[in-house]
Amino acid sequence: MRLGILLFTPIFLLAGVTLHAQEAVNAPEPAAAADSAANAELKAQLKAELLSEIRAELSSEVKTAVSKEADKPSRLTVGGYGEAVMTRNFFSDNYLRYISPDKYKNDKSHGRFDLPHVVIYLGYDFGRGWSMGTEIEFEHGGTESAFETEFEEGGEYESEIERGGEVALEQFWLQKSFSPAFNLRLGHMIVPVGGTNQHHMPTEFFGVYRPEGENTILPCTWHETGISLWGRAGDWRYEVMFLPGLDSDRFGDNGWVSGGAGSPYEFKIANAYAGAFRIDNYSVPGLRLSLSGYAGNSFSNTLSANRTGADRYKDVKGTVMIGAFDFLYDAHNWIVRGNFDYGHLTNSDKISQFNRDMPNASPSPKQYVGSDAIATGVEAGYDIFSQIRKLKERGHRFYVFGRYEFYDSMCPVLKKVYSD
Repeated sequence: MRLGILLFTPIFLLAGVTLHAQEAVNAPEPAAAADSAANAELKAQLKAELLSEIRAELSSEVKTAVSKEADKPSRLTVGGYGEAVMTRNFFSDNYLRYISPDKYKNDKSHGRFDLPHVVIYLGYDFGRGWSMGTEIEFEHGGTESAFETEFEEGGEYESEIERGGEVALEQFWLQKSFSPAFNLRLGHMIVPVGGTNQHHMPTEFFGVYRPEGENTILPCTWHETGISLWGRAGDWRYEVMFLPGLDSDRFGDNGWVSGGAGSPYEFKIANAYAGAFRIDNYSVPGLRLSLSGYAGNSFSNTLSANRTGADRYKDVKGTVMIGAFDFLYDAHNWIVRGNFDYGHLTNSDKISQFNRDMPNASPSPKQYVGSDAIATGVEAGYDIFSQIRKLKERGHRFYVFGRYEFYDSMCPVLKKVYSD
């Protein structure tokens, strides 16, 4: 009985399968073909729409990602500037023209081509507040020298100066920024004393060359290795700097202390230290008011001060003190800049005598140096393109300007040192 049921069940299922198969075989062929084509077309359409949506979604995501990446500021900064000038100077080129002006006032004019400054700088933002800055400056086209064989002198080798410019590493520093109001910078950097040192870019002064007064009595551009703390809060910006003192060996009558920032050696002497500061205020729109200063000893900051026989100079310090005020007004189509600098040198009489007694082979200019120096000047320019609507809308500017300066690198001179 159980066996009969088992045998019957598979036979029944088989018969059912055979029946349905037979019905499918006997179905009308045209209808099946139409349904198959419709299904295939529907599948293709759905597939195409799905692929289109996927592509659009991916394209939107990629564009968004690329846009975000493009909007990110680059960590690497590469820049620079250069000045190529031609001048025609309507005064004598004799080096005594200021000492005997009446004698040379009718001399012919003279012209010059020059590359005063060509600068390349690199910077990098490491993230987390760390950044680095470097600046290399080529002054007056750089410097070139070569060995040549002089046939007129028996074939001797001579070193020839091909170009009399300079190449200097003006900045090389590492900075940690804790906040906009607190930044710590270490390395070689600009000393922020005077308007020209802090704002020495070609677009920050009128004229072909930098203002002559500050450029004469102060190191310019003044750069030293040291430590700087600076920041900005509201309408105020501040900076204080610790740096080596100037070298009195290189002071002189024409440039006062300007030569003291350089070093003729492979290192910077730091027997004496100095401090510098700068404060800027921007409370009035379009107006910047700035005060800066420097103080440090200079006589001990030299190798020659330790030579035999210098005991009579043991109490000489040669303290250099500089105070400077400068301003900028940039509004209503006007740009007006001005500066006033005053410096004082203690023991200038003894420093003058010491330098005059130095050997001829020394790097000192062996000149008298004044106890005080002064430089003041003002320049003003008006944008005449501001009165031409189309040029103003395009952002073009053309300034007609004038500048007045007065400076004296020996003001006054101690009578026991030197007198005109």
